[in-house]
Amino acid sequence: MHDTFDVLIVGGGPGGYVAAIRAAQLGLRTALVEKQHLGGICLNWGCIPTKAMLKGAEVAHTLRHLDTFGFSADNVQFDIRTLVAHSRQVSTTLTGGIAHLLKKNGVTLFEGRARLTGKGQVSVTLAEGEQALRAKHVILATGARPRPLPGLVPDGERIWSYFEALVPQQVPASLLVVGSGAIGVEFASLYADLGSAVTLVELAGQILPAEDQEVAALVRREFARRGIRVLTQASVGAVHSEGEQAHCSVRLADGREERISVERVLLAAGIQANREDLGLEALGVEIERGFVKTDAWCRTNVAGLYAIGDVAGAPCLAHKASHEGVLCVEKLAGVAGVHPLDKAFVPGCTYARPQVASLGLTEAAARATGRSLKIGRFDYQANGKALAMGEAQGFVKTIFDADSGELLGAHMVGPEVTEQIQGFGIAHALEATEQALGQVVFAHPTLSEAMHEAVLAASGRALHH
Repeated sequence: MHDTFDVLIVGGGPGGYVAAIRAAQLGLRTALVEKQHLGGICLNWGCIPTKAMLKGAEVAHTLRHLDTFGFSADNVQFDIRTLVAHSRQVSTTLTGGIAHLLKKNGVTLFEGRARLTGKGQVSVTLAEGEQALRAKHVILATGARPRPLPGLVPDGERIWSYFEALVPQQVPASLLVVGSGAIGVEFASLYADLGSAVTLVELAGQILPAEDQEVAALVRREFARRGIRVLTQASVGAVHSEGEQAHCSVRLADGREERISVERVLLAAGIQANREDLGLEALGVEIERGFVKTDAWCRTNVAGLYAIGDVAGAPCLAHKASHEGVLCVEKLAGVAGVHPLDKAFVPGCTYARPQVASLGLTEAAARATGRSLKIGRFDYQANGKALAMGEAQGFVKTIFDADSGELLGAHMVGPEVTEQIQGFGIAHALEATEQALGQVVFAHPTLSEAMHEAVLAASGRALHH
């Protein structure tokens, strides 16, 4: 086994393993160090298992509305442990596939904990002892973990992180979710559909703080209609357990304190980078707002050291990490035509009910640039496919520069929007203007017709308003 490599990657999540595969494809001698699970948080505890659980929630919702489509069912049984087992099996299948891909591409895998001991020098703690490795290029892809709040630390019992929320023994009768980013909103939606009485608490003035204000407002209305209590400009203070309940002190927007008792509290108030015990301090690696600081090519301030994915900061998304892994490796390998990542156009997706998908600037951010804008909006209430599905709540919003026709932002909320947002991403990448997009033929009947109508609406040309 070689102890000297061209590229050595620390962390086997969606950024690290993709970077390793691409480096090996380019003929670089490549090693990957992973201390626990290939696939990282995404495949093991994030993106993938949550979607399997959310599918179960979708089935629960469908069963409650069978009469709409002429069906009825009695004595339907549900076992949360079976759904959890399904989600874990999906993760196991995918992580096994990663191991196969690494082997197929000739990547050397070290199962252990890595620490930088100098420039291009890494010590790996393996089961059999320490091994010293050298590499011309070292890429940090160590990811992130849930961020605790003062006085609100997950205990695995009454106070959950998303780890515990993905493997419940039973559905809690009541749940308080702290934080309403994508993770908090998804779990609030999931557990509400499975039968929990859910309260969602957010410190900011709107849920989904990174999303367009109009999108967030619709999700809040839909959550309220479903019986989910939403508290914005609110914060959770002391939490103490007593018997089968967690008693929470919540400061409301008007300054009043309310005591809320629930079976479980789920902490979903952000993440923090996994940068401890990596040897960064000794090398003088720059840290910015808790994350490793990098340039457009994922380079740190230390020559030959790079960082990708969550450890390098927002947007903390698996597909952003994978993209950075590829561009980082291709740039250091001298591949022609590599472009820096436009982080504003990394799509963000929230797989709640309703789904949310967006890229580019929100309307407020676009207006703040001072540009002249054209804004189009089209409701799914006027979309035949959405009506046929019985899921017509939502809309598509497009934001264009009025002078150049450049697509500045796209925001979607409604059925299967996470499967459609890439259309606007492709349009932006190909520099398609509002006029060009208006000439595209969209199939009928499809949900995506709402995208076309939202483009046309920006010029007052929507056909089905």
